[in-house]
Amino acid sequence: MSAKAAKHRDTPASRWISFRPEIKVVDCTIRDGGLMNNHHFDDKLVKAIYEVCVAAGVDYMEIGYKASRKNIKQGEHGCWKYCCEEDIRRIVGENKTALKLAVMADAERCDYHDDIPPKRDSVVDMIRVATYINQIPTALEMVKDAHDKGYETTVNLMAVSTVPDRELNEGLEMLAESEAKAIYVVDSFGALYSEQVHFLVKKYLHYCKPSKIEVGVHMHNNMQLAYANTIEGIIMGANYLDATLAGLGRGAGNCPLELLIGFLHNPKYNLRAVLECVQNHVEPMRRKLLWGYDLPYLLTGLLNQHPRTAIKFKEAELKDDKGDILDFYDMVTEQD
Repeated sequence: MSAKAAKHRDTPASRWISFRPEIKVVDCTIRDGGLMNNHHFDDKLVKAIYEVCVAAGVDYMEIGYKASRKNIKQGEHGCWKYCCEEDIRRIVGENKTALKLAVMADAERCDYHDDIPPKRDSVVDMIRVATYINQIPTALEMVKDAHDKGYETTVNLMAVSTVPDRELNEGLEMLAESEAKAIYVVDSFGALYSEQVHFLVKKYLHYCKPSKIEVGVHMHNNMQLAYANTIEGIIMGANYLDATLAGLGRGAGNCPLELLIGFLHNPKYNLRAVLECVQNHVEPMRRKLLWGYDLPYLLTGLLNQHPRTAIKFKEAELKDDKGDILDFYDMVTEQD
């Protein structure tokens, strides 16, 4: 290599067109998007997203929840709320591909001892445990149970924007002793700015690195920062990255998978396959599901509130009961 070529390779600009092989991309479209339609996705759509994850070189596909089936109302939720083995296999068969499959289990909402079988009996590869800070003892039991059954595990520590710093330190100290493969910074309310993501990923790494646990990021787009905050996480060293096709997810949605893949510059990922699926399968659902940035979601993000009130506002709009955004602003600021 010439001296000129070597100098060019070492410039800041050239480093942006390289890639970090440790990075893992997790598609959460069916799981997070299912929060907008009670998980009533038909098999054709789930199959299409599975196939595009395979074609695009995505590392993991999160196909839904492992929620408790006690006291359920018939038809209230689709099958991706529960992810029974027969339903998953109906889509993926034996999944003889490089794509790994994941499900999410919420702390205190999953009968994990009974509903999560040993890995040898399941096509699922990873159990992602979602927990609030006060549920960490239960989450640790769930992680150990899944690990002992043979699964990879992660912990998604939800609503971190609401957790006092001292409690977060104590929680991370406990989680860093677990069998988890990665611990996630989760911006549940879409309330974080880049400086906060920088601070949090650095903090998580402080606790996780000694235990060789990776850090992940899961962002929501209330303030149109899901993509930017995911990039900030990458820059700071997060290697597990959640995203969804066209950003499909609860409320304002998530970091769009097509943007993330375009940014990563890893030749293993196929952007064209993602674009085709977004065009033909995901975007046609937008008018009905109403995910994505909008003023009500902006306001709940700015106020660090759960987006449930904004979702109700949008649902009323769908029924032609168009609300007044100023009335909504007055309501949520009074709550705050």
